[in-house]
Amino acid sequence: MADRTEYVRLTPEEQKRRRRRSLALALTLAAFCILLFAITLVKLGPGVLQRPL
Repeated sequence: MADRTEYVRLTPEEQKRRRRRSLALALTLAAFCILLFAITLVKLGPGVLQRPL
């Protein structure tokens, strides 16, 4: 027996909600990354940006 893959057809309203959830999740993840970066800079001090390459 072959497996039949069935797909769910989303309504336009459901697609809109999914897009908004994805955008909210992406923005939350980006904000979290920026927060971790800022905390790292604060903990390391201002000298971390002035070191020689």
